[in-house]
Amino acid sequence: MDIQIIMGPGNSAAQLVLAPGETAVSEGGAMIAMSADTAIETTTHTRGGGGIMKGLKRMITGESFFINKFTAGPQGGHVWVAATMAGDMTTLELEGSRWIVQSGAFVAAESSVQMDMSWQGFKTLFAKEGLFWINMSGSGKMVINSFGAIYPIDIDGEYIVDTGHIVAFEETLNFKLSKAGGSWVSSFLGGEGLVCRFSGKGRVWCQSHNASSFGRILGPKLRPR
Repeated sequence: MDIQIIMGPGNSAAQLVLAPGETAVSEGGAMIAMSADTAIETTTHTRGGGGIMKGLKRMITGESFFINKFTAGPQGGHVWVAATMAGDMTTLELEGSRWIVQSGAFVAAESSVQMDMSWQGFKTLFAKEGLFWINMSGSGKMVINSFGAIYPIDIDGEYIVDTGHIVAFEETLNFKLSKAGGSWVSSFLGGEGLVCRFSGKGRVWCQSHNASSFGRILGPKLRPR
């Protein structure tokens, strides 16, 4: 599968170019358009059994219960996909590696990429993040999205990232939550609160904007129905 990303970083869309008979999967509702001879199947799992349970696990992580499978016709085909939130996209190449992906960041992948629920513990709850993230494994290409621009940070040692700006990170990295400043008072008065302290060697993908902070600003301005 070839992936072409356009209109970044503000309003990215991705074109999945499929070889004849090739299959790709996407988050439910991500499809914009597709070639006429491409077949679409709505299901609860990517490969193997456990369909209903896999669908429920995705719902717990904040993804949709269903995923869509796209299979190209004899001449090949293409599918356009995009995320709900305005922002950028990037392609990750999995070659036996594992990635932890933040809730809502998965868009599409080759059918050889496996998706499962990842327990990140109560430490993420206190950071106002979900208890469950997505564990991506296998081999193949995967598209993830961000709120705003997306960019990588390569870590070899220790590094600190605000919890609301994490999109995905390699499972080779360890992490723990801690206060941003020298004291709890300065951390919360400064608007940062808790941060994620990574250690080890690996890559973190970050987003330039924080969806939770944006929601807190936008919410009071919305008129009640």
